[in-house]
Formats: sequence, structure tokens, C-alpha cells
Amino acid sequence: MASSDTVVEVIDLKKYYFLRGETVKALDGINLTVKRGEYLSIMGPSGSGKTTLFNMIGALDTPTEGKVYVEGLELNKLRREQLAWFRCHYIGYIFQTFNLIPVLTALENVALPMVFAGVKKEERIEKAKKLLEAVGLGDRVHHRPTELSGGQQQRVAIARALANDPAIILADEPTGNLDLTTGLNIIHLLKKLSVEKQTTVITATHDPKMIDVSDRVVWIRDGKVEKIRKREEIKVEAGKVEGIAGYEFES
Repeated sequence: MASSDTVVEVIDLKKYYFLRGETVKALDGINLTVKRGEYLSIMGPSGSGKTTLFNMIGALDTPTEGKVYVEGLELNKLRREQLAWFRCHYIGYIFQTFNLIPVLTALENVALPMVFAGVKKEERIEKAKKLLEAVGLGDRVHHRPTELSGGQQQRVAIARALANDPAIILADEPTGNLDLTTGLNIIHLLKKLSVEKQTTVITATHDPKMIDVSDRVVWIRDGKVEKIRKREEIKVEAGKVEGIAGYEFES
């Protein structure tokens, strides 16, 4: 690992898929370092490799070549049971489709990761209530997903992602199914978490609204890092942004 402030380090990361005699290079030599408490957005057109990189950092997939370190752990050296422990304790996942369990209440959905972490029932119920209050859903703890709006469901998903105090939140298109106002609320809630709790937030996104709250934006194309910019280096205005209509980068 690069330093004590470094949470994620990706070194010469490659992911190849072999399909019908052809080699698809989803990732083709990615190098990236992410600091503690940073809000990092991974952007790029569909098929660029951003979700594949996201999955590598979250130990949801394994590289063809290269290394991924998270909190000093080299993920490709961990055994299956070690990876399961790592995902439970180090990573909080937020998905575009929320992935809440429909038969469980908001409280039960948030408490579920703590069951796998071995937290006692009384403690996990109390913590789940506090997390739901923190995301503005203290009055919805006993509602099931079908009784909640899309924005409320995503807030439950955020509370669930925080259940085991992860070092990193991985958010895959977290605003993709939300309207403009609700999407902005979710973005600013994630930013607040990164600032107040020093939780590292990494998003894979098409959403240009992410630019404003990001500390850095990583732009990926054809499995390679095309550019990395700090927020203050990016100017967003009407036009286009390399594949995203309506915005452009100027640096």
C-alpha cells in the first residue's frame, strides 16, 4: 500500500473475457489510488469498464492480472471465506435497483448485514434505528419496500450499507432510478457521510450531477484511465462531456 491515508490501491489491473475465440479487454492496465474519506466518481460511457473496476475494488470479481489492495489487504490472495468476511466488514454496497428484501421492513433490511457480522439482536436493532434516523427515515422503520418511495428505498439501502461501519461505500449508479430532486438529495447525503464519517465513497455513474460533490473524477474509456481530475479542475457547462450529452469537461 502507498501510505496510511490510502484506502484503495489498484496496480496494473487487467480483466479479460474470452468469448468465442475473441479477447474482450474490460480493464486493460488500470492504476489508481484512493484516499481515506475521498468521494471518487468513476465515469465513462457504457462498456468503458467502470463497473468492472467497481466490482474488482468490492471483491465481487477477480482480475486476470494485476493487484487490488484495500486497507492493506491484497484481495486476490484472500481465500473465499476471507473474501466473505472482507465484504461484510469493509465494504458497504449501494445498488441502482436498491436490492432490498421485499418481505422485510426497513429496520430488518438495515439490520440484516449485522446478523452476518455476528452482532447481538438488541444491538443491531438499536443501531438500525439510529441509521434510519440518520437518513431521515425514523418514522418509516416498520414499512416494507413496497410502502416506500424510490428515494426512501435508496435511503434504506444507504443505511444498510453503513450497518457494519465499512471503510468504503461502493455505489453503483445510485441515482439511476431516481428523479432529479431525489437524486440530488441522495448525492448530498453520500457526500455528507464522506465528510462527517471519513467514509470513502466510490461511485460508478453516468450522472453528471456527481461531479459537483466529487473530490476527484476518474474518466475511463476502453478499459483504461483516460483522465483523472480534481473537482476544482473541472468546468461543467452546456455542451457535452465525452459521451454524456449536456455537459463537458474543460481543464
